[in-house]
Amino acid sequence: MKLASTAVIAMLLATSACTWVKLEPGAGAVRVAAADESMARCTFKGDITTTVTNRLAGVERNSIKVADELETLARNEAVALGANTTQPKGPPVAGEQSFTAHPCP
Repeated sequence: MKLASTAVIAMLLATSACTWVKLEPGAGAVRVAAADESMARCTFKGDITTTVTNRLAGVERNSIKVADELETLARNEAVALGANTTQPKGPPVAGEQSFTAHPCP
């Protein structure tokens, strides 16, 4: 039993530094606007909802890594919508976050 617990802890430590979501081609040009930033100069293209695993084997993942992955997924999706800016609608909750997508000048 102790060996199994040690193996699970070792796996969690090894994967805790990993980022599982990669930026797709073109998504590097997509900007993430601050939640309180005005989008008045931009055109609304659509809503994006992103989801990642926030718990691994019952252990909470690093909240900063989860937030980064959610933003990366939103940036990837924004490209498909023809947008160059995303804006969070609120903070991440349980590995999920919603964004709006906009092409901005």
